[in-house]
Amino acid sequence: MKESGRKQGAISPCAACKLLRRRCAQDCVFAPYFPADEPQKFASVHKVFGASNVNKMLQELPEHQRSDAVISMVYEANARVRDPVYGCVGAISSLQQQIDALQTQLALAQAEVVHMRMRQCPSTSNQAGNSPENGSPSTKHMASSQTKSFFGMDMMVDQANMGESLWSC
Repeated sequence: MKESGRKQGAISPCAACKLLRRRCAQDCVFAPYFPADEPQKFASVHKVFGASNVNKMLQELPEHQRSDAVISMVYEANARVRDPVYGCVGAISSLQQQIDALQTQLALAQAEVVHMRMRQCPSTSNQAGNSPENGSPSTKHMASSQTKSFFGMDMMVDQANMGESLWSC
């Protein structure tokens, strides 16, 4: 009968026990999460956290949460190996900067579409309902608008009314 990829009679050591050069016990806390065929997985976790700390963390968790914890530790350890100073926080920061840049590009594209639409439908821009004195969408919905500064230019994008203003003439 197999249990976590290990035979009961002849126990092959898990990746953790192989790296630590110790006998892998039947109740080894590492065995279910660090199989022998994935030695790099434990090596990076051991390098960053240490075997003793990983053992403590796993033993303090209920069994149903251990697998997720190991996945998180492996991710963080690999990120720390790639970037020893920031780890996964550096990756998150980089992704956040990409999101900000893409949101700015999207806002610029949306503003350009609105501008082009306004040029195609001059009758809507001259209507009395759209003048700033009568409460145009750009002054009415300032709370739902977003200001972005891009290349030193401030621009206002009315996100609440973007869909309406893009396609109605």
